[in-house]
Formats: sequence, structure tokens, C-alpha cells
Amino acid sequence: MSQQVMKGLPIFDLAIIFIYLVGMILVGIYFSRKNKNSEAFTKASGLIPGWAIGLSIYATFLSSNTFLGVPGKAFGGNWNAFVFSISMPLAAWVASKYFVPFYRSTGEISAYTHLEKRFGAWARVYAVICFLLTQLARMGSIFFGIALSLQALTGYSMQMIMIVMGVCIIFYTVLGGIEAVIWTEVVQAVVKTLGALLILYLIISNMPGGVTKIVEIGKTADKFSLGSFKLDFAGSSFWVVLLYGFFINLNNFGMDQNYIQRYHTASSGNAASKSIWLCVWLYIPASLTFFYNRILLVRLLRS
Repeated sequence: MSQQVMKGLPIFDLAIIFIYLVGMILVGIYFSRKNKNSEAFTKASGLIPGWAIGLSIYATFLSSNTFLGVPGKAFGGNWNAFVFSISMPLAAWVASKYFVPFYRSTGEISAYTHLEKRFGAWARVYAVICFLLTQLARMGSIFFGIALSLQALTGYSMQMIMIVMGVCIIFYTVLGGIEAVIWTEVVQAVVKTLGALLILYLIISNMPGGVTKIVEIGKTADKFSLGSFKLDFAGSSFWVVLLYGFFINLNNFGMDQNYIQRYHTASSGNAASKSIWLCVWLYIPASLTFFYNRILLVRLLRS
């Protein structure tokens, strides 16, 4: 096994992965010293700058599902799914105008406290259970994507990779609280974005014809289509995906505990609102990059 690992991934690359895991743990230890009370642990005492929160939310949108799942659909569709990203500004406007001021005014960390006050304890419990089940499913798919790629690179079993990653994440999260989570995701946002751009550059630079050839391939394979613009709600038309994306993104920005808690870490409501817009303006071009990678994948698989 060790020889296979050595051949599959150089020592230098393995060292980077190891350093990154150790770095996450050290981040948790560092911020654990600042968590003197529950407000510091859950809100970071409201001292996180808006740009850092925005990068953190942006990193939440980018995951192994984005890196592996989006290009993996290259043969099965076109740019219809990109309409989901186009819908983000609409949801961001509603969330920044109504949801952020509301949650900031209540001062409640939980996104579901209002449900209990309005409808009773059962509503809050129901919402929390649904949220937890959704997060378990989401984390499972993300961990699977990470383990799948690292297994191919290192040769280690997927089970071991998931356990090691899970333990490291739990460790720095429990120790460092929300501040450790946000600053770790700031680093992840930079690494993920640079990684996606590097992948795009390497593929384009090694493809005869460059960008011109990419456009030609995309037109030939009809990859630039955003779907039918007819008012057809029985299929995956432009309007269906737009409405779907609007409500899903509104759920993310306006009702998901992952995002609501981050709003409370900002120094002001204005900073919290700006964090949403920073996420949107970063994610749309990043998403477009992965759709370009889909075209390149078609070319590579057909060659």
C-alpha cells in the first residue's frame, strides 16, 4: 500500500494535506483561548468583518459536490443548471432587506426561535430536526466526494479518510467555535478559488486552439443553452430552475442556521448584508468557471 501511495501522490503533496489538517486543529486551539463565554463561542462577540463572513458563506457553497458533481454532468446537460446561480441576486436582495435586519433585531442565535414564539415548541423542534437531517445528508455527500478523490490520489481507504477528516473538523469546531469556523473557511475560499482557476488554466493551456476552441466545442455540443424560455413548468425550463434556485437560495440566506448564525458575528447589520452580496458576486463567476470545465471535460472525454 505504501508503495502505491508513493507512486500515486508525491511526499510533498501528502505533506501539504497533513499540514492543512494540523493547521485546522491549531486554529481551533488558538481560538479556544478567546472563547471566554457563550457569546464569544457562538457569535465571536460580533467582531468578525463582513468580508470574512462573505468569504465564509461563499466557501460553504463551494464543496466537493461543486468540484466533482458539476463537471460530472457534462454529458447529461447544458448550462440550464447555471440558472440556479443567476437566481442568487434575487434571493440575496430579499434576505439582506428583510431577513438579516429581522434576525439581528431579535438577537437570537437560533434561526428557529421565532417559530417557537409564533407557533409553539413543536414548530421549533420540527424545524431543527429537518435542519439536522438535511445537514447529515449534505455532509455525507460532501465527505463522500472528498474521500473519493483522495482515495484515488493517495490509495488510502475511503473510510479512513472520512474518519480522519471528520475528527479534525469536529476538533477545531468544538474548540474554536464560530470564529474558528469562519476563518478556516476564509482560507478554504481562497484555496478553492485558486484551485479552480489553476485547473481551468492548465486545461486551456494544454488544449490546441485555447479559448476559441472551447467556444466552438460548447456551441457544437449545445452546452451554452440555459434551457427553454417557454412558460413550461412541466420540465426543466429556464423559469423552473430560476424559481427553484430563488427559493432554495432564499432558504439558505434567510432560514438556514449555518447562515443565520454568521449574521450575528458581524459588527453591524450593514456588514452582515454586505457579506451576502460578497458571496453572490464571488459565487456566480466561480460557478461559471466550473461550467466551462464541463465543456472541457466533454472535449477530454471525447478525445
